[in-house]
Amino acid sequence: MSEAGRVRLDKWLWAARFFKTRTLAAQAIELGRVRIGGERVKPAREARIGERVEIQMAEARIEVIVRACSTALGPAPVARTLYEETEQSVQRRARYAEARELAAEPAATIKGRPTKREGRDLRRLRRGGA
Repeated sequence: MSEAGRVRLDKWLWAARFFKTRTLAAQAIELGRVRIGGERVKPAREARIGERVEIQMAEARIEVIVRACSTALGPAPVARTLYEETEQSVQRRARYAEARELAAEPAATIKGRPTKREGRDLRRLRRGGA
């Protein structure tokens, strides 16, 4: 862990295991998917202890508070000690997971290729229903 309490944001995001590589973390920062205090930042910006970091990952928006700094990728339990997720963020992710669980999977009704009979019906429909 860093002694000064400050480390490059892209390194911190990688060490905290939000992104698989530092390059992916830097790209997310450049695209504006990572914000500190609601403002866009650069990858070289230092992550300081106590700062609120907002991370947009797919449809999920995660808000965390930096609790420790590290530039090394370590075990997952150690990575989780680098941040604390806000209560609002936990609730938002739970609601999103519940909604995703209740939503019907569109591909669930697709069962592969149509049968010969279904193929004839489809061709008939495409020709005009005759």
